[in-house]
Amino acid sequence: MSVTRFAPSPTGFLHLGHAFAALTAAAAGTHFHLRIEDLDQGRAREAFVAAILEDLAWLGLVWEQPVLRQSGRFGAYRDALAALTAEGLLYPCFCTRKEIADEIAGAANAPHRIGPDGPLYPGTCRHLPEQHRQARMREGASYALRLDAGKAVQKAGPLTFREHGQAMAVDPLLFGDVVLARKELPAAYHLAVVVDDAFEGITLVTRGEDLLPATHVQRLLQALLALPEPSYAHHRLILGPDGRKFSKRDDAVSLRSLRAAGETPAEIRKRLGLPA
Repeated sequence: MSVTRFAPSPTGFLHLGHAFAALTAAAAGTHFHLRIEDLDQGRAREAFVAAILEDLAWLGLVWEQPVLRQSGRFGAYRDALAALTAEGLLYPCFCTRKEIADEIAGAANAPHRIGPDGPLYPGTCRHLPEQHRQARMREGASYALRLDAGKAVQKAGPLTFREHGQAMAVDPLLFGDVVLARKELPAAYHLAVVVDDAFEGITLVTRGEDLLPATHVQRLLQALLALPEPSYAHHRLILGPDGRKFSKRDDAVSLRSLRAAGETPAEIRKRLGLPA
């Protein structure tokens, strides 16, 4: 038995790339879950949630009930952050994006590791005295909670994950001291996804190959939080004529536009190279 999931963010309408991901996940699982990743309350819209449900049902998909929404899971994320804090694995970072960029630019001649999202955070706030941290937080300063990757590696030890059935070594430093939450956000993507996958009993994560690097930091978090380890199957991306993956801004390939133009679910599957 395999348990899979499709987890869109309600910040726009679903497009062909989403359809491929959802259909692939549903076909791979004995039990298929739908999760609404609405952590970003500033961008999430109920109209998009309704559209997601409508589009997926139109494709012929059926999912387990109830539908999990991350906006209802803040307590679980706080518990995970508290567990990591108790192990001394988190620290508050008060740097702005500009300050981080300026520090990296100022150390242009020093070796600097590049991660999947660009230059890694240089660790400016990692060794701030605890009194200084607490004073800044009492003052109401904005901050992010970062994972101390060096300490995390020491605690977790060597790790692997299974990709299409093959063991792959984890690079736990790939994202450096990754942000796991912010003062105004109870959890960032990497933390929320591992907590929710464990809660729903997900055994197989199918998603686009662009998210393969994320597996390294997520596998590290699973180990640190003693969460079950799912298997992974990253699939090809659906690209436009220009070779780029689709965006929610591409209304011409949104499922609602294609449906309005008269396309059928069978024709969508054919477009995607999937069996009808």
